[in-house]
Amino acid sequence: MSAITQLPLDHLRRLTGPYGLFEHARFESPRLEHGYTVDDNARAVVLLSTAGLTDLEEYIRYLQFVLSARSELGWHNRMSAAGVWTDAVGPDDTIGRAFWALGAASSAGLDQKQIIEGLDALSNFTSSHLRANCYALLGAAETMRAGVMVDAMAAFIAATCDLVHLAKSRQWPWPESRLTYDNARIPQALIVAGSAVGDDLVVDRGLGLLEWLVEIETGRNGFSFTPVAGRSLGEKGPAFDQQPLEAWAMADACAAAAEVTGHPSWRHATIEAGMWFHGRNDVGATLFDPATGAGFDGLHREGVNQNRGAESTLSALGAQFRLDEAR
Repeated sequence: MSAITQLPLDHLRRLTGPYGLFEHARFESPRLEHGYTVDDNARAVVLLSTAGLTDLEEYIRYLQFVLSARSELGWHNRMSAAGVWTDAVGPDDTIGRAFWALGAASSAGLDQKQIIEGLDALSNFTSSHLRANCYALLGAAETMRAGVMVDAMAAFIAATCDLVHLAKSRQWPWPESRLTYDNARIPQALIVAGSAVGDDLVVDRGLGLLEWLVEIETGRNGFSFTPVAGRSLGEKGPAFDQQPLEAWAMADACAAAAEVTGHPSWRHATIEAGMWFHGRNDVGATLFDPATGAGFDGLHREGVNQNRGAESTLSALGAQFRLDEAR
């Protein structure tokens, strides 16, 4: 039985409406006026696919939300509480996350025709945005793990890893001049995708970036993540507000590094990322409610943001899953 089946999913269900997962919450109550996003429903599909919880009613709802977002132009992102799409097409990051979600669903054993059609439509995806490409790499690697569209996904990984490799900064080892959001997904994508196609150079590039990121984001009391405003060369921490998304990404990336290398240091780093939610952070505050499974929306110098939206809740559950797995 997967470790996450021991976790409380009450709050995730509280945030789930008739179409999918609501984006925001005011304290513990979903804010209906902000509606739904593919971003959050895709994250939910990734999390629950990883945990093997594909038979949940909520999982099917999240997956159908992502699938229903496909249009002739690409993928929508935003839907109102009434079930009406409010944009023509979402940003590239959304499309990359849709790719990742469908790949994760395929890897979890779902072979619905819609999923395969969606993956086929995404197999030629390219973007000028680094994270969008990395989310897509994660999806392609999951698809290969499932033994689906192997040749097409291997070609996609090779081409997209080249795009990621071209993203470089002269200021420091990181491929951007500034750390921004969901940072550890970049090395995770290289580790996972490189491993999927047996490219040791790509894996080593990902491991090197992750080692650097762990070092720069380690504070006195555990991980001290890049704040929502970002971080450039020479900027010192701790800085706020820190986002739960960073801890989940770090936990996933370090777990991937542990799987590839077998080195115990990566298992330790995975645990430290998960413990960020349990007070191993710059403030010593807890950002996870073990009674309901809710994740709090950010770490401030004076404490935590008391709102408990979808992104934060999924991040807390995802990091807790990796924490339990590593232990």
